Amino acid sequence: MGSESIVALDNISIGFKKGKIYCLLGTSGSGKSTLLNMIAGLERCSKGSIIFKGKNIEKMSEEGLAIFRQKYLGFVFQSYNLLPTLTALENVTLPLVFMGVNKKAREKRAKEMLKAVGLEKRLKHKPAEMSGGQQQRVSIARAFVNNPQIIFADEPTGNLDTKTTYEMMNLITSKAREYNQTLIIVTHDLEIAEYADEIVYLKDGHIVKTEINENPKKEVIYSSNEE
Repeated sequence: MGSESIVALDNISIGFKKGKIYCLLGTSGSGKSTLLNMIAGLERCSKGSIIFKGKNIEKMSEEGLAIFRQKYLGFVFQSYNLLPTLTALENVTLPLVFMGVNKKAREKRAKEMLKAVGLEKRLKHKPAEMSGGQQQRVSIARAFVNNPQIIFADEPTGNLDTKTTYEMMNLITSKAREYNQTLIIVTHDLEIAEYADEIVYLKDGHIVKTEINENPKKEVIYSSNEE
């Protein structure tokens, strides 16, 4: 910014293994979302390398990055990022449209995913006709529909109540483990971090420590004491 240099990430070196669940944990401004965006090819790094399956992501063209994301990545966002004019089924089929999957095949896969997240009766509902939890379920179905190798979840429960938060985390992590996918979660919430196999603590653009979680949460059943 002008003559001032702002270092969002500084001297970070990290690796992610297939089939593991990771959490990038830190407060606002720690660099966790920037790191996720770099790994996912959404932002370009000014220095350093990001390597996936032997290929340097930062050297890819915009078209190459788009193909890379389309082929290998899935995203779950805090704000759901559903298209308001499309039904649940249409939103979930969208990644398959860009991959050139024919209509019959993509609708079959999308229906299977929506059924897997408990929304088989909401196929024709648009986002405005669904609750926040239901919209996030559609978002999760969309992230998993093309069977990506890596799922990125950026504050995936930030807009949800406690009960729905546990439901969504149970769903995301169980699906990732079932399909042997790498899941990278960004959060500031230590309770969410406890679902991960490895927790990476960030502060001011640095990794301050990494922690192996020997007993990650598998499923949490929420119960309220309120009458």
